[in-house]
Amino acid sequence: IQHNANLQFGPGDDYQSVTNIQPVLPFRMNDNWNLITRTILPIVSQPGLVRGQDRETGLGDTTFTAFISPSAASDVTWGAGPVLLLPTATDDRLGADEWGAGASAVILTMPGDWVIGSLFSNIWDINGDTDINFFTWQYFINYNFDDGWYFTSAPIMTADWEADSDDRWTVPVGGGFGRVFRWGSQPMNANFQAFYNIEAPEIVGDWSIRAQLQWMFPK
Repeated sequence: IQHNANLQFGPGDDYQSVTNIQPVLPFRMNDNWNLITRTILPIVSQPGLVRGQDRETGLGDTTFTAFISPSAASDVTWGAGPVLLLPTATDDRLGADEWGAGASAVILTMPGDWVIGSLFSNIWDINGDTDINFFTWQYFINYNFDDGWYFTSAPIMTADWEADSDDRWTVPVGGGFGRVFRWGSQPMNANFQAFYNIEAPEIVGDWSIRAQLQWMFPK
């Protein structure tokens, strides 16, 4: 469960809240390959985009990604596969109301106490009623300390290729800290990060914060 608060959002400098429910499930296909699925279901609370418009709260569009990844241990782990956009938004302001599809890839390495990687995806509309050409890039850097603590930086950069050049990119920088711990017998992972947007569309503010809580079920 990942909560994102985008500050100074919209013409009234309000805030936008996006809470992502995002299970990651691995499956063994055979001795050589794994299938790893990630579903992102966003719950969005968004202020009016024009003055006088009320806040809208509901579901956004769901993103489903399936990564095919080698099962053998290696210094570099990678995965690639399709990504689907499902029009589950409960209001037109909370999603594109359009089916979409594209491709996604992830690569990471874990030298010593570090975890370093990057995830890319691009989604296009399927039937063309609404033009979608949306790129996402997330790099992630973790450094692990003692007692489960770690430093993390995992900003999500996006580009809407259909938007005007001035409103195309969102480029946050920042990071924070987290800890892996046990809640009774249940392994958990929690972290908090803050980001400053060095580039963003006009309606997007300068700052955002992210708080994440993860239930883990290792074999």
